[in-house]
Amino acid sequence: MKIRILIAGLILLSGATVVLAFNAFHKKSTPPDREKLIVSMVGLILKRAHYHPKPIDDAFSKEVFYKYLNQLDPQKNIFLQKDIDELKTFEYRIDDEINTNEPLDFFKMANALFDKRIAEVAQYYPEVLSHPFNFHENDSIVLDSKQLSYPANEQARKNAWYLFLKYKTLDRLVELQQIEEKKQKDSAGYVPKPDSVLEAQARADVQKNMDLFFERIRKTYTEDERFSWFVNAITTTMDPHTEYMPPIDQRYFNEQMSGTFYGIGALLQQEDGKIKIASIVTGGPAWKQGELKAGDIILKVAQGDSTAVDLTGYSVEDAVKLIRGDKNTIVKLTVKHPDGTIKTIAIMRGEVKIDATFAKSYLIDWKGHRWGIINLPEFYAPFNNGIGGESWKDMQKEVNKLKAARIDGIIVDLRFNGGGSLSDAINIAGLFVPAGPVVQVRSGDGHVQILKSHNTQIDYTGPLALMVNEYSASASEIFAAAMQDYKRAVIVGSPSTYGKGTVQRMIDLDDFYSGNTAEIGGPLGSLKITIQKFYRINGGSTQLKGVHSDIILPDNYFNVGESTDSDAMKWDQIAPANYTTWSPPVDVSYLQKLSDKRLDTNKIFHLIEENIRYLKQMDSMKTYPLNIDAYKAWQKQNQQALKRMDQVYKMTPAIPVHYLPVDESYIQADSTRKIIYRDLLRSYTHDPYLLQTLDVMQDMLHQPSLKAPQLTKSN
Repeated sequence: MKIRILIAGLILLSGATVVLAFNAFHKKSTPPDREKLIVSMVGLILKRAHYHPKPIDDAFSKEVFYKYLNQLDPQKNIFLQKDIDELKTFEYRIDDEINTNEPLDFFKMANALFDKRIAEVAQYYPEVLSHPFNFHENDSIVLDSKQLSYPANEQARKNAWYLFLKYKTLDRLVELQQIEEKKQKDSAGYVPKPDSVLEAQARADVQKNMDLFFERIRKTYTEDERFSWFVNAITTTMDPHTEYMPPIDQRYFNEQMSGTFYGIGALLQQEDGKIKIASIVTGGPAWKQGELKAGDIILKVAQGDSTAVDLTGYSVEDAVKLIRGDKNTIVKLTVKHPDGTIKTIAIMRGEVKIDATFAKSYLIDWKGHRWGIINLPEFYAPFNNGIGGESWKDMQKEVNKLKAARIDGIIVDLRFNGGGSLSDAINIAGLFVPAGPVVQVRSGDGHVQILKSHNTQIDYTGPLALMVNEYSASASEIFAAAMQDYKRAVIVGSPSTYGKGTVQRMIDLDDFYSGNTAEIGGPLGSLKITIQKFYRINGGSTQLKGVHSDIILPDNYFNVGESTDSDAMKWDQIAPANYTTWSPPVDVSYLQKLSDKRLDTNKIFHLIEENIRYLKQMDSMKTYPLNIDAYKAWQKQNQQALKRMDQVYKMTPAIPVHYLPVDESYIQADSTRKIIYRDLLRSYTHDPYLLQTLDVMQDMLHQPSLKAPQLTKSN
């Protein structure tokens, strides 16, 4: 059985029993219904292979029911209450549709109602936007869907859309007024356009956006796409990280995880609802072909000689999925050049690397010392059929380049790193500590395995800091927790990281079907399923709680972690592993005292804390004014908050970040790579969190000597 491993180095699932049971259940003389087949497969695999399967019963059914309806109609302005009442006959029947041979009637009826209702509401906005709004009335709108009910009738739904369109127009009108005010301020004698003209322009702009919105629904909210939503309403009710992926999404996931794919080698961006070429990767397929240029707008995409797909209304991600494909296959792009000419360009797909994904390092000369910073966006590995880089090998190269540059310490930036390969996290830990335990994993049957680094040669023994935030997750937390438990590094950042303490594996559904998938519409897709939980070597779990920073910096008012999902697994702990702490250890208490003293008088972080308090207050708002004076007053407060954040960056002293001399020619050789490296460097130049981390690194130099590590036994 071909089980594609998401996390390398783990024990394979015991899948034979599942396969036999499933094949016997679905052995028929005629091909089965594809959608029913996938749902039945997913249900069976969830029950047999998930780490901690919930019973697929009436309670499970009810959660899936509301989760899917919320996916279809998140603002509760498409369905009517009578639709929900009609669908409620399935509220406790979805489990039967998963567990038995019952047809998928809920999915089919919900889709039929959605198609009917979306066609109806698509008629509302042209009529509403054809008339001026009165923005001097004291009405308001509730945008929090949790506070809303489904419209009782069509008139109530029309009223909801009227308020929504009025809100969008008001927002655009105020923006246009601000543009006119700036023009008047910057240009003596400029006469601003009257409000009546601006209001008409605002309605026209909103109509254009709504045209694109409904066009995107028509093109991308296909039955296949909605079916994926339905299956994922099932899988994420089991836990947030178990996910069904149709073939195209599976390929895209693998590409993102490996940092390498087969495509044309162009960076895309969305501009005024159009997909535009931002830059061409030097040496890539499009660069070699020579006709595609930065600034071109992609109108259509065709696979070889097949019918072209119009990209109007497509997101960049959806367009990328169409443009990428298999190696040495032809993709045809119909593009509009900046001069207005339209041309169809055929490009043979080839291997392209995503430089934004890979580890990058910079030098910082600060207060008489030289520091190295490594940005690691994710723990990438060759998931995509064996192609792609390995993050641990790239990290090793960056560490050695920094050592050659004679740095006094290394900062590893894990902010916004959502994880990736567990084996790479283990190997990266092995660059900084001797061979030994890094993480523990427990299977559903309670079996615990200690995963170790086998690196006999430590690559770097000097001062080490890890920067984290609330978005640092999974493999990032494994690495950070190991460095903290070994007392090898100081963790700087948000109070805690994301809190994802589970391990997933990718399973190809085709391996569970004995028939010919070509007869039922092609490959069935994959299931990314939670099979294990991981634990720190000290025995604690990172699930829900994350990794707590040693040096806490005020950061981010959003609560985005695992604990916000009601389907997340619970925190627990197991016995610690035997491991040996670093000697002399990082003196966290010493560093905390010095950091706290700095923060007490730090105007930058006082301003950040003030802004966080205000943003929390604004985020708690449920009702928004549609009176223009009240709206401007509210928006003025928002703009003041944004100005405070701008002030934060202006107050932060410029940090002298620069490329490693050895990297200069590599960076300059490719325009896209140059943009990626340059933008990251600029983001570091006025980064108050990096500035604080540099001060912590300075403090580390005053600890007892770290130059001659010795090892102390610990549990």
